[in-house]
Amino acid sequence: MWDRDPQPVIEIFNQLFQTSHRTELCEGGSEPFYLPASSSDQMHRIYFREGYFSSALHEVAHWCVAGKQRRMLEDYGYWYQPDGRTSHQQKQFEAVERKPQALESLFAKACDHPFVLSADNLESALACSPNFEQAVERQVNHYLKHGLPRRARLFLQACHARFESHSLMCV
Repeated sequence: MWDRDPQPVIEIFNQLFQTSHRTELCEGGSEPFYLPASSSDQMHRIYFREGYFSSALHEVAHWCVAGKQRRMLEDYGYWYQPDGRTSHQQKQFEAVERKPQALESLFAKACDHPFVLSADNLESALACSPNFEQAVERQVNHYLKHGLPRRARLFLQACHARFESHSLMCV
């Protein structure tokens, strides 16, 4: 199950957003990256890591969180410090990752795919902090109670339909 083909996720995303938002989900980056269109006749592109199903869901989650202005910036204009972060840098990372990882967990459930909370800091001994785990869980509960952002809701509904998931669905 961990090595699932991400093609269905690509198809779902592109059917929903290629025309309406001129954005496409693309497989094959060595690192995930968002590249806004440089002209009006180009597409915005979300690259996810080397064909990994979970990476596709995670990058879609980031796109669903990013507002219109952020979607005009490379990698949404976010600060990113690669592996080997200090504890202070890890706290900054966790502050930015709460909402995307909450959405990713809901998307994974809709796709009947395992979700693993990620500290994204493999070279450091720092794992996900208990505070981060709780913050993501609170965000999931917030989404379940109050609803998801529109693009995330559309994607989640399409995942439920495609994967015939019977998990709890929020609209």
